[in-house]
Amino acid sequence: MFSSMLKPGCENHRWLLSKPPRRAVVRMHRRALSTVCRTRGGASTSTVVITKPVVPTDRREMHRSGRAGWLRAAVLGSDDAIVSTASLMIGVAAASASKRAIMVAGVAGLVAGAMSMAVGEYVSVSSQRDAEQADMGRERGELAADPKGEMQELAKIYEKRGLEKDLAMQVAAQLSAHDQLGAHMRDELGIDQASLSRPMQAAWISAASFAFFAVVPIVALLVAPASLRIPAIAAVCLASLAGLGAFGGYLGGAPLGRASLRVTLGGALAMAVTALIGRILGVSVS
Repeated sequence: MFSSMLKPGCENHRWLLSKPPRRAVVRMHRRALSTVCRTRGGASTSTVVITKPVVPTDRREMHRSGRAGWLRAAVLGSDDAIVSTASLMIGVAAASASKRAIMVAGVAGLVAGAMSMAVGEYVSVSSQRDAEQADMGRERGELAADPKGEMQELAKIYEKRGLEKDLAMQVAAQLSAHDQLGAHMRDELGIDQASLSRPMQAAWISAASFAFFAVVPIVALLVAPASLRIPAIAAVCLASLAGLGAFGGYLGGAPLGRASLRVTLGGALAMAVTALIGRILGVSVS
């Protein structure tokens, strides 16, 4: 196997392997560090020393796109919880309401928001799942009615991606033999069966994240003095939004500063608008 690494004239090969391979793997890395040929009494001896002869490695790449479903639901629920609950409480506080009234508004916003997020996400993702299931059923029927035509259609897709006609047909045939419906769903419709929409997952993650993070402005209200209720709620919630934005950017592979800034600015705008409305309504009612 390593004959090309030996010098001419070497007949007896002696391999020194530091660590033998334990199991077969997809990729094996070889590195020859030195080849020494010695001649003693007319007989040539070669020694090949390999410090890392065969290093079994399993290369696994982490892709963040697989997190899109639950990550979207979690980020949406947590950000919406802080922004909506804090804005509601700040609007009530700006109308010169009592601490008890502000607390009631916050708790009501927590419960209503969590339920609303769960129902909204379930309905939205269920609609997407229905469309995916309909496409799968339609494609399954077309494969049963005209398998050769669908095979040629799949081969045409691979031709457009750069493969030669014969090779495209071979690829289409092999992929169809392995998973005919999966190949058409993935390459024709852009739907991966492993990442189909999950309505229940989106619903409970959104509700749980909303209920958890809606507690942040309520806690800020409990610890803040009466004269600093609005600044305390706003400061704590904006800091939380900045942290959540950065964390969401990290999970999604986006720049942390940009992800944090857009969430923080959006939350600050919502709080400012509700505070202004609460102030106007509070003055007009009084």
